[in-house]
Amino acid sequence: MHLKKICSLYNEKYKSEPPETVLADLASEARGEITFSSSFGMEDQVITDMIFSAGLPIEVFTIDTGRLFPETYSTFQSTIERYGKSVKVYFPDTSMVEELLTLKGPLSFYKSKENRMECCQIRKVVPLQRALKGKKIWITGLRAGQSENRQNISLFMWDEAYHLIKYNPLLNWSFQDIINYISSRNVPYNPLHDRGFPSIGCQPCTRAVREGEDFRAGRWWWEINSSKECGLHLTARGI
Repeated sequence: MHLKKICSLYNEKYKSEPPETVLADLASEARGEITFSSSFGMEDQVITDMIFSAGLPIEVFTIDTGRLFPETYSTFQSTIERYGKSVKVYFPDTSMVEELLTLKGPLSFYKSKENRMECCQIRKVVPLQRALKGKKIWITGLRAGQSENRQNISLFMWDEAYHLIKYNPLLNWSFQDIINYISSRNVPYNPLHDRGFPSIGCQPCTRAVREGEDFRAGRWWWEINSSKECGLHLTARGI
């Protein structure tokens, strides 16, 4: 059966099941062809705990753009020490980064959205393409409550860009649900979350949000009317 049809079946089969159950089933069905992308944000730490604590055969990977916060690296280190598990790292292509900085300098992303998307493409999207090669299921930490763009996503989605199934186990979780899980299980998390950073990306492109601002207002804050996406989750449906 084509993966696109399986995606629809999964939405019906698992609509009321807890993430831990679904992750275990998927790990068994797609052994070696299922992967989870983590940026060490709170949502990703919840999923990492579910995977590592249960010893599930699901690869956990991260993309090191070369411009992450020191606190993100500290969270990375505390995570692998806590669980005794490895997280696979993907870097941008060196020659592409060198060419970008040579031609446009180190801060070109502030000049236009096109420049910013170019930087995201090189530092995030291209490494992601390598990470997802040969995979059938991609697990993410997307939540409907993270932004207006993400309110129409499904538990399971067909990702046309990568031709695989994307599973969003925390789709309907609230931010308070995330906090409660982390607190109850003493899951390591990025200390920037306690300093007004609900969404954390590259250091030059992320600031703390102000009271009343949108969850992702701190990402690429200089852009007006931006979708606040880097391209990792853009598909034919726009997310």
